[in-house]
Amino acid sequence: MRRIELDGADWSPKAPVVSSLAPADARPAWMRKDQPHTQKQFVFEKPSEVERRVPEAGVIDKPGVYELSKGPTGISRIHLIPGFIDSEQADWMFEQLLQDIPWGQRTHIRQEVSFEEPRLTSWYGELPYTYSRITMQPNPNWHPLLTVLKERIEEFTGYTFNSLLCNLYRNEKDSVDWHSDDEPSLGKNPTIASLSFGATRTFEMRKKPSPEENGDYTYVERLKIPLDHGTLLMMEGATQADWQHRVPKEYHSRDARINLTFRIIYPESDGVWE
Repeated sequence: MRRIELDGADWSPKAPVVSSLAPADARPAWMRKDQPHTQKQFVFEKPSEVERRVPEAGVIDKPGVYELSKGPTGISRIHLIPGFIDSEQADWMFEQLLQDIPWGQRTHIRQEVSFEEPRLTSWYGELPYTYSRITMQPNPNWHPLLTVLKERIEEFTGYTFNSLLCNLYRNEKDSVDWHSDDEPSLGKNPTIASLSFGATRTFEMRKKPSPEENGDYTYVERLKIPLDHGTLLMMEGATQADWQHRVPKEYHSRDARINLTFRIIYPESDGVWE
């Protein structure tokens, strides 16, 4: 290549510079003004709603201690003891209680309409007991068999009870609706000892909904517990504060069942339960 000296500088010709004014068809496609502009259309898609399913009820039918939940009120706990009373003893105890207890049917009034409880009841204890706005009067005359059963449960559990609500479910049509044993006279976090005789009935439980649910029980946790002849069920801790229970009507024939619920009642002072 021929070298040209210019003012003492060594200079060599460089490659030609491409002009930015090159013909349009010679430019890259992205530089052409006549290139059609494709604009992406934004389409809003509504997010698919998460399907909320009603949870299936769990079943507790094996002996043991079960922690149901834990919250600000404490731990909700139950203790299931099948065969607490052996079958042979439970047979004659059931027959004696069926005959000797002074069973009665209470009448409720709701919205000026009266109706009879779908079961028979009897109360034992030196203090009255009020639930569903009806008071059961004191009855200190304990049946000897009930005293024996109370002492046997106290020895096994370490708790001391001073009262007892007896329930007789005559057949599959008798029941008790959703409720908690949380009357003020039972104190905070009461312990309930529930002893069953006779036909097996399903004891159902459901957790009380959170405040966000506004009283809707549709999606709460549920449990089913078959209570057999001679079975003891202990409900402890915050169970009454955080859970409800019931014995529903059944569609199949059921013989009579007796349920004894031992509890602790506290005295009334100046019209307010302590």
